[in-house]
Amino acid sequence: MARDVVDLTPIESRDELVAWFSAGIKPRSQFRVGTEHEKFAFTVDNHAPVPYEGQRSIRSLLVGMQHLLGWEPIMDGDNIIGLADVTGGGAISLEPGGQFELSGAPVETIHQTANELMAHLAQLREIARPLGIGFLGLGMSPKWTLAQTPMMPKSRYKIMTAYMPKVGRYGLDMMYRTCTVQTNLDFSSEADMVKKLRVSLALQPVGTVLFANSPFTEGKPNGFLSYRSEVWRDTDNQRAGMLPFAFEPGMGFERYVDYALDVPMYFVKREDEYIDVSGLSFRDLLAGKLPGHGNLRATQSDWANHISSIFPEVRLKRYLEMRGSDGGPWRRLPALPAFWVGILYDDTCLDAAWDLVKDWSAEERQTLRDDVPRQGFAAKIRGRTMLDLARECMALADAGLKRRNRLDSDGRDETRYLAPLGDIVTRGYTAAEELLAQYHGPWRGSVEPVFSEYAY
Repeated sequence: MARDVVDLTPIESRDELVAWFSAGIKPRSQFRVGTEHEKFAFTVDNHAPVPYEGQRSIRSLLVGMQHLLGWEPIMDGDNIIGLADVTGGGAISLEPGGQFELSGAPVETIHQTANELMAHLAQLREIARPLGIGFLGLGMSPKWTLAQTPMMPKSRYKIMTAYMPKVGRYGLDMMYRTCTVQTNLDFSSEADMVKKLRVSLALQPVGTVLFANSPFTEGKPNGFLSYRSEVWRDTDNQRAGMLPFAFEPGMGFERYVDYALDVPMYFVKREDEYIDVSGLSFRDLLAGKLPGHGNLRATQSDWANHISSIFPEVRLKRYLEMRGSDGGPWRRLPALPAFWVGILYDDTCLDAAWDLVKDWSAEERQTLRDDVPRQGFAAKIRGRTMLDLARECMALADAGLKRRNRLDSDGRDETRYLAPLGDIVTRGYTAAEELLAQYHGPWRGSVEPVFSEYAY
């Protein structure tokens, strides 16, 4: 997640909150693709997590990247906690346990996303290698306990760390021990947003199974293929999940505003101060009646920051965020935007995907979402396996990208970025099952080889 916003323009009414979302509507010619990915930093010599302070540290990485790139530092008090490219819109930020995130710039093609990723990893390697730091692409940290995982000095994370155990079993695991890859996509109207939100929510379990890559916890198999996805089932169910209301008649920006107004807040930010309002409602803040904080009035940045602290499987901001997939090796990262762009940015494929899911009930969608983390391709909906469904979705993505026909300098279209996912559905087992086969075979019951064989 990038920097917290500061815009102290007051908000007086619910209509302004609806207008905030409407401002995201773009003509199709301005549709962009944004890709975010997180990775675990580790010490190359002993596979330990990297602390924030010290010579071999997250701070050293950020300072090194700042000198290399000339990006603007994002500060929390005296601590550098990220970097922003004020020219191109990208950012580097930290997740709570030091997971290192690139929030990519909004770009026109998957080719640009792939180039941005390769440049980022090359730059990071230049700074990290002399420090003896490596990076791992998995959905869950395979080895470290919560106690061993460092805490980054971000004020919002202190508030979240205190609040999370009150609202779910796995909130701290989510914060400190998981990594994701997500893609952010645009909509051309309110109706277009609703259709894309419904299709991507229903099919988010496909995104989960194609990227399932988190079978280890604390050095042992955890019984899941995507433990990261399982963690989200009991993190904070007031702000996570499959948004069943999105499929009800009358869905639109207003309905999402009403949902968000009642999702408990974490904080409001005034200048450099984070005020802990965890558990309180934005509805009360909007009315100027926040218990214990009657002098606070809602601002534009309060709303933007609150919206960014809601965590459904697909999140509505001024664009849509696909949030269901585990982080993975670099080759697989551009496959996520390729998959969703192919389906959602092509009207024929979007219609076909809607035909696929429109008759599913809320219970069926939820059951599929609940079954996939453990069962993977064997999970079923209406007698169809996830493998069958994934193959059909892959065919749609491929067709959509072909029709998009965005060519690179060698005349290749964007379908080639689907290849790592094509390999997975062709062989019929997930990346997590490949990891487990290694663990039970050549790795002889150890997760240590993952730090060399699956590092960036």
